[in-house]
This record gives sequence, C-alpha cells and structure tokens, in this order.
Amino acid sequence: MDTSTSSSKHEIEEVNREKARQRMESLLSTLLQDPILSDVPKHSLSVSDVDVLINLELGSAIRLTITKMDNTSFEVAVLNSATVRDLKVAIRKKVNEMEQASMGHRHISWRHVWANYCLTHDGAKLIDENSLLSAYGVRNNSKLEFLPYVTARLQQKHSRRRKHRFFHGLSKKCRT
Repeated sequence: MDTSTSSSKHEIEEVNREKARQRMESLLSTLLQDPILSDVPKHSLSVSDVDVLINLELGSAIRLTITKMDNTSFEVAVLNSATVRDLKVAIRKKVNEMEQASMGHRHISWRHVWANYCLTHDGAKLIDENSLLSAYGVRNNSKLEFLPYVTARLQQKHSRRRKHRFFHGLSKKCRT
C-alpha cells in the first residue's frame, strides 16, 4: 500500500467522522427543542451527557447534590455503576460549566483541588478513585460534601499537607 492511498483513506475516514458529528449535533439540537426536555441544559451538551440524562429518566442513573465549603451546592448526575473517578469528572464538568456561565473563562486547577480536598458521604471519605459510589452507600439524591484535607496516598490516613524542604535530610555531620 502506498502513502497516497493511505492518506486518501485517512481523509475519507475523517470526512465521514465529521459528517456523523454534524448529524449528531443536528439530531441533538432537534431533540432539545422538544418541550419535554425543557429542563435539559442547552449549551455544551455531549452524547455522554444525553446518555446520563436518559439513564436518569430510566432509573439507571443517580442525581447527587454536592455541597461546597461555602455551603452552596449544585447537582450532578452519574450512572448507577459510576466510580469516584466518574463523579470527579462530572463535578469538574459541572463546575467549569457554571464558572463559564457566570464569570467567563476561568481556569481551575483540578489537580490542586483533588490534592487538597476530598469528597465525603455520611462521614466516609471517597478516596479510592476506582471504588464504586455504591460501595460508600451513595444512592439517588444523596448529599456529598467537600472536606479540606487529603489523605496521604501510601498511608490512607487523613493528614495536612506538609511543606517539604529540599535539604531537610542533610545534617551538618555530612558536610566536610
């Protein structure tokens, strides 16, 4: 197979992908005009969002209320089989969407957020990202809260972050 055949095949696949995406966006736009779906957010809706909303209506997804440290809250929806990681992705998407709507573009360092805060449900810290939410007792309409500390990954204990000094382990005896 020569490179011209390979590149033309790649271009055809790309055109087909673009046509499929345009058809899907057109279909979503038409669906969202239905009065039954008036409570569905119209902007930045993806296919996975539609899937979760459909599953929410069918009872195979759950709606959760997340309370921030300033006592404001927001809702997210995830599948019944969601993990803590899936919930974090949903929270990130929802918060970014809310920030975009209220303040325009604003960067949030999610690495910093998850390094310094964790989610809790009925006193249980949702630390293991691969654990199912159901393992923590999270059900439909559950309320989760942010807690301002993070666990030490190796010890699985909750502790404050410590400042590390580069030369902390060196003693005066080592210098010659």
